[in-house]
Amino acid sequence: MVDFNDQVVLITGAGQGLGFSYARTIAQLGAMVLIQDIGADSDGNGADPNVAEAAAEKLRLEGLNAQALLGEIGSREGCHKLCKDALKIGGRLDALIHNAGWVAYENIELIEESSFDHMMAISAKAPLWLAQTAWPSMKGAGYGRIVVTTSCRALYPQYVQNGLASYAAAKMAVVGLMNVLASEGEKDGIIVNAVSPVAKTRMWGIEGEPDELRPADVAPGVAYLASKECYEGGWILRAANGQFHATKAMEAKDIDYPRNLRATKASTAQEVAENWSLIAIPCAEPRA
Repeated sequence: MVDFNDQVVLITGAGQGLGFSYARTIAQLGAMVLIQDIGADSDGNGADPNVAEAAAEKLRLEGLNAQALLGEIGSREGCHKLCKDALKIGGRLDALIHNAGWVAYENIELIEESSFDHMMAISAKAPLWLAQTAWPSMKGAGYGRIVVTTSCRALYPQYVQNGLASYAAAKMAVVGLMNVLASEGEKDGIIVNAVSPVAKTRMWGIEGEPDELRPADVAPGVAYLASKECYEGGWILRAANGQFHATKAMEAKDIDYPRNLRATKASTAQEVAENWSLIAIPCAEPRA
């Protein structure tokens, strides 16, 4: 049975949209939820501490156990402080969900180092620094759940959108991070997975409740990944419109990596060119 009784869950970017839906769902299942949200605008700029406070108060009015946790996650120091504050408030940290992020469109000619670094700091570095701080507590307890956020806009070429180079780079970096943390944490009961959610939020320019692709329809999948019922790591859970599909990149059987890929041989660039139709074989197959 999925429940969070007596558990403490920290969720970043939980003042609105997807993060708030995660917080509500998990709180309804019995958790104390700690809501972090810097209160930035849809471009990732600015700050408003009232956003997190208002979200926590809304859940408390529903009879749920929620507290705002103020703090920034744009630096290693900020992330460390946030997790330490969470541990002080809750006395433990059973699950960490890194949801905070935004979508920023910049064509390749216009990308500035500062905007790229800001995207990487929030979307790719923050989950690493948050996990780093939560790790000792989870390791000591022999239990922990970490959920990070990626995107199908990075994972699948057919869903790529022009202008999202920084965003896609960060979201692919998250997958590599998730793979390593899942491996490192397994022996200590720390299960790490990723979610690739789709929902109509303010990033879509949507205010209020959408008619489809609702954040609440993604929340059950994230709640599962953050729960004790989830005992496998290294998965990417695609979640949209109340539907879920877990995937991961896996090597084919009988491969002796890296010496024998059981693949097409070529010793010159010309041979590669001549055999390209055999070399470039898409991995995708229809699912039943």
